[in-house]
Amino acid sequence: MGNAQSPPADPRFTSASRAFTRKELEDLRSLFVSLALQSQSGGECISLPVFQTYFQLHGPLSERLFDLIKQKREDQKLTFEDLVIAKATYEKGTAEEIEEFVYQFLDVNGDGVLGRSDLSSVLITIFKNIFDNDLSEDHAASEQNTVRIFLDSANFSINIEGHDEKSMSLADLRSWFAVLPSVRKFLGSLLMPPDPGRPGSQVPRLSHGDNVDSSMILLKKEYAWHIGGALAEEELEEWKLLYHSSYNGLSFSTFLGNITNNHGRTVLIIKDKEGHIYGGYASQPWERHSDFYGDMKSFLFQLYPKASIYRPTGANRNLQWCAVNFSSEDIPNGIGYGGRVNHFGLFISASFDQGQTFECTTFGSPCLSTTNRISPQVIECWEVVQSTKQEKRDGVRGTVLERFKEDRHMLNMVGLANSSE
Repeated sequence: MGNAQSPPADPRFTSASRAFTRKELEDLRSLFVSLALQSQSGGECISLPVFQTYFQLHGPLSERLFDLIKQKREDQKLTFEDLVIAKATYEKGTAEEIEEFVYQFLDVNGDGVLGRSDLSSVLITIFKNIFDNDLSEDHAASEQNTVRIFLDSANFSINIEGHDEKSMSLADLRSWFAVLPSVRKFLGSLLMPPDPGRPGSQVPRLSHGDNVDSSMILLKKEYAWHIGGALAEEELEEWKLLYHSSYNGLSFSTFLGNITNNHGRTVLIIKDKEGHIYGGYASQPWERHSDFYGDMKSFLFQLYPKASIYRPTGANRNLQWCAVNFSSEDIPNGIGYGGRVNHFGLFISASFDQGQTFECTTFGSPCLSTTNRISPQVIECWEVVQSTKQEKRDGVRGTVLERFKEDRHMLNMVGLANSSE
């Protein structure tokens, strides 16, 4: 007995453990024991069904993630060492390491090809996870179309011999994440305890008057989730409808009266006669100016026929434009974003019957419609209500372990909630 020796520790586990504090490892051990007991493994490993139930992930994406965490072994058993190694890479690693890890598990078929079909499966999983409780039958029927508008912003640059579809490179993935930050947030938080505050899961509550027919609203929940990916958590609680052209009329004066009473941040959305839907987020109140103003938090976005967000590039500070009752041709009356005078990234004239959208260095954005000259059909504007809650979560907010401290119910079930305190 005195000569018995423990098996040598996996050097990857030893290295990964150094990424965590002692308290973090204790908390992670408690979580693992809780899930392992529910897996009926004698506390030795976590099963796939328990993994899926706890993290609320199902389908091919969860199976692929589980397989990668257990290092592709065929035993279907996820050990504590596996969990520590995966978390050290996925949450504590460099940006490059995290992106490479995400890139691997998005290849849900495990065939070395990250194609359109893989991303379609991933997006379906995301939408079901976030919107499943709210989906109407009509919405469910349009799921394929919703997936398509997010897929159409992706690039697949690699030709693969023997495959009909092209593959996405790591550089392609990074570019896709840049224009779809909501997708990046969600995929970067899959091992966090699933609660309403998990990054990438927040959807603003959309409020409007009782006289407004919801079917007339341009801002679907998926669109709000997409836009919200570029905003802070405190901006994702509630958005209030300030103006809708179908109810308030295509009137610039009415529009200004409604939005200038609001001294906060706004989301402007336009549907033009070509059927394209796009708009901009304004971080500063709309006020009369004779020149550009605003700060670097503003951005442009597309919603249909594809979804993309374009944030400031730093090329210039021509962010917001709001000119009212100027007589000079050098100061066009209307509201807009980016670019330069008479060559805006997005602009609606004070007549409200015409506007423009050009390729724009301010936001690195393309023309948002099929033509540079646009004819607005529907215009709506939403107030981004600032949260009054002060829920600062001590520095490393959002890591799995920090959020785990707040998610004690599973440990209480097995009497382990205070085991590491």
